[in-house]
Formats: sequence, C-alpha cells, structure tokens
Amino acid sequence: MARPEFAAVLFDLDGVLIDTESSITALWAEIFAGHDLHFTPAEITRLTAGQRFEGVIRQLEAQRGWRAPEDFLPMLDERFNRAFEDVPVIEGAAQTLAALEGAGIPFAVASNSQHNRLFMKLEGAGLLPYFQGRAFDPSLTNRVGKPAPDLYLYAAKQLSVPVQECLVIEDSVPGATAGVASGATTWGLLAGTHIHADDEARLRDIGVSNIVHSHAELRDALGL
Repeated sequence: MARPEFAAVLFDLDGVLIDTESSITALWAEIFAGHDLHFTPAEITRLTAGQRFEGVIRQLEAQRGWRAPEDFLPMLDERFNRAFEDVPVIEGAAQTLAALEGAGIPFAVASNSQHNRLFMKLEGAGLLPYFQGRAFDPSLTNRVGKPAPDLYLYAAKQLSVPVQECLVIEDSVPGATAGVASGATTWGLLAGTHIHADDEARLRDIGVSNIVHSHAELRDALGL
C-alpha cells in the first residue's frame, strides 16, 4: 500500500498522546457522586471525553436537569490541576512524534484542555519539548472548542498548511466530529485504557476514515 501523504499531523491530547482518560473518569465519578450524580464508567466517558467543562455542565442540565452550583467550575479547575503533575504517556507516542520530526512532517497538538492545564499535561508527560509553539487550545479561538472545527482550522493555519492536507488523530466523538468538520482527513487512535467496545463504530459513523489501535500501527500506516 502506498504511503499516505499528509502535509501535517494534528493530534488530540488526552487518550491520543497521554493516557489520562481512565484517571479522569475516576475523578469525574468522585466529583459527580459528591453531587448525588451517579453514572457508569462508560456513561462518564461519553459525557466527558473530548468535552470542555462547560460542555459537560450543559449536558448534565439537558440530560438530568442538574444545575451546577456557583463554585462548581472553580472546584473542577482546582481538582483537575492537582491530577496532572505526573502524566502517563500512551505507549509509543514519543516514538511517533520523533519519527514525524525525523521525516520533516510538521505536527501540533489541539486540545480542549484549559490553557494552563494543556501545558501542565504536556510537561507532566515529558512531551512539552515536541510542542514548543505548536500546542493549541480553545482560548486561542474565542473559546470555541471541539466539536466545532475552529481549533483544528486554527492549528492548520498556524502550521501554514491547508487543513485539507492535514491528518487529525482523535479518540473521541466530539474531537473526531471537529476533525471531520474541519475538512481534514480524520483517523481514530484507540490505544488508551478508556476504550469501549462500540468506540470504533461510533467514530466510523461520523466519518473517521481509518482506525488504528496503537502508535506502532499509526506509524506503520503513515509509513514512518
């Protein structure tokens, strides 16, 4: 099979480069239980994966009629900041970044993470040196995050590459929705510990064109 040609690769962060989703799910479960909200781990993943805090709150109101107290967002910031001092990297992620660098293919990370927390996660995972000047979050796009395409459009523009020539790597429905809507080719990487049985079908339903299950598979698919 011929090596696919992409002008740049745009990565999501959580669940694609760092394996935080399981610990995030556990933290959400603890926070929800403290407010008498009870979900299964799969329900928490679908509610929160790829979402900003505000999006989670909107879904809770729509689905459960629950309104967040005034101190809820500041409490989330404080709890999540404490959780990312030491961050596990998904196996092979650093090798993928090094291989792209060696091949001269530009790449960036585009995450719904809050600005300071994005850099905290990258530093805690030891990946920050790969993304100097190439780490983007919704604060740069008038706070419009995924599933809107703005963040991927912005990242492509910063790399001076047409978004249609970019490859987006995602693991969640909101993130993949953003990638597809941006016009980029969008692949699913299902390599984290948070993966559920129907994730592949859900990603394909929204237009993800290829699914890989490890960074080794991703490198192979890219011919790296």
